[in-house]
Amino acid sequence: MLTSMLKGTYYQSMDAKGRMTFPAKLREIIGERFVVTKGFDGCLFVYSLEDFEERARKLSALPMAQSKNIQRSFMANACEVEADKQGRILIPPALRELAGLEKEIAVAGVSDRCEIWDKEKWEKLNSEVDDEMLMKALEGLDF
Repeated sequence: MLTSMLKGTYYQSMDAKGRMTFPAKLREIIGERFVVTKGFDGCLFVYSLEDFEERARKLSALPMAQSKNIQRSFMANACEVEADKQGRILIPPALRELAGLEKEIAVAGVSDRCEIWDKEKWEKLNSEVDDEMLMKALEGLDF
């Protein structure tokens, strides 16, 4: 498991081949090799190799009848990537299509994982979280 929290939002551009620079501050925590897979709400999840393996073990421990479609979606869409010398990774076409990634990208550190978003989707999602929603979520956490 990660020893540091992943945090921050970084805006990047993706080239025509599907390459993007993965933020150095996030690579320092998750490593130069990591797993990208289908996430929720139209984004991609990014896990360190160790964290991905732990999640895969937990999924495989579930009864097949309960988890077969989740396993298929999470595992079949998973792709191990490695940053090149410039810190770029290649997002496979199928994953780019799943997340609607084209040119402008947002990479967000979200606690134990990163998320890769189309920039417009990310900004829309963030604009929908208002002060009242935030206060309700934080009420019981002694903030």
